Amino acid sequence: MEKTVAGVSLGSDEFAAGVRADLARVEQVIADGIAEADGCVIEEALHLFQAGGKRFRPMFTVLSGRIGGSPSEEVITAAAAMELTHLATLYHDDVMDEADTRRGAPSANAKWGNSIAILAGDYLFARASKYGADLGPRAVGVIAQCFGELVTGQMLELKGAGDGDPVQHYLDTIWGKTGSLIATCGLLGALHGGADEETAQRMYRIGAAIGMAFQISDDIIDISSIATESGKTPGTDLREGVFTLPVHYALRDSGPEADRLREILVGPVTDDALVDEAIELLGRSAGMKEAEAVLARYADEARAELAALPESEPRASLESLVTFTVARLG
Repeated sequence: MEKTVAGVSLGSDEFAAGVRADLARVEQVIADGIAEADGCVIEEALHLFQAGGKRFRPMFTVLSGRIGGSPSEEVITAAAAMELTHLATLYHDDVMDEADTRRGAPSANAKWGNSIAILAGDYLFARASKYGADLGPRAVGVIAQCFGELVTGQMLELKGAGDGDPVQHYLDTIWGKTGSLIATCGLLGALHGGADEETAQRMYRIGAAIGMAFQISDDIIDISSIATESGKTPGTDLREGVFTLPVHYALRDSGPEADRLREILVGPVTDDALVDEAIELLGRSAGMKEAEAVLARYADEARAELAALPESEPRASLESLVTFTVARLG
C-alpha cells in the first residue's frame, strides 16, 4: 500500500488505510455536494475539482482530526469545506492572472470566460459556507475569518508594498493567501476530532507555520529548480512580475550583480535569455540563503509545536511533512 500522500509518510498500514478512507470520503462529499447544484452550475463547479490536485488541505484537516483522537464525520465535513474554499480561490486567481491552464487543463476562465469562472468560484465559496453551517456557529465564524484573510492576502499582492517593507509585505501576503487557510484546516480538524482548545490552537499555529514554509519553498524552487526535476518552468514568477522572498532579499544587496538584477527586474520578464540571467544571478545571491533561513525558521516553529504533542502516528506524519517541505529544495 502506498504510504505517502503529498509528502506525508502515513506510517503503519492500518493508519494509512484509515487516512486514505477519510480522504476518499472527503472526495465523495465534495462531489455529492456539487451535484446538488442547479444543472447550469455543475459542469463549471466540478471543473477544477475533477482536474485533480494534491488535496493537501483536506489531508492536513484529516490528520489534525486524528490528533484529537476521535475522527468523525464532522472532520470530513470540515475537510470538504476547506478544499472547496481552496478551489474557489483558484478560480478567482486564474481570472486575475489571466491564466490559460490550471492543473494541466484549460482554466475555467479560458474555457467559459471570466464571468462564468468568477460565479463558479462564488458557488464553491457558498458550498463551503454551507458545510461550515453544518458544523455550528464556531465553524461559521472561523471560516468567515479565513475568507477575509484570503481576500486580504490577494489585495495585498495586487496593491504591492508601496513605501512599506517589501519583505514584510511578502510575508503578510502569503499568510493571507496560503498560511491562513492551512492554519484553519488545523483548527477545524482538531476541534471536530475531539481535541481540547489548547491542542486546537496549537494545530492552528502548526498549520500556519507549515503553510508559510511550503509557500516559501515553492518560491525558492521556482528560481532554483531544473524544469525536468520539479515539473515546473523555472522563473514563472519572474515572467509574471511577481517578486518572491529570495528576490526581495537579493534586491537589497549591493554590487554590480545586484545592480544588474535591478536592471532586469523592472517588471515582468518576457525574454528567455533575461529570465535565465536573472535566475543565475539570484542563485549566486545572498538572497537565496536568506530566504532558506526564513524557511528553516518556520519549519523549526512547526517542529517545536509538534514536539509539545503526545507521540502518535498523526504527529509522526506531520513531522514527516515538515521534513519534506525543507528537503524538497534538494
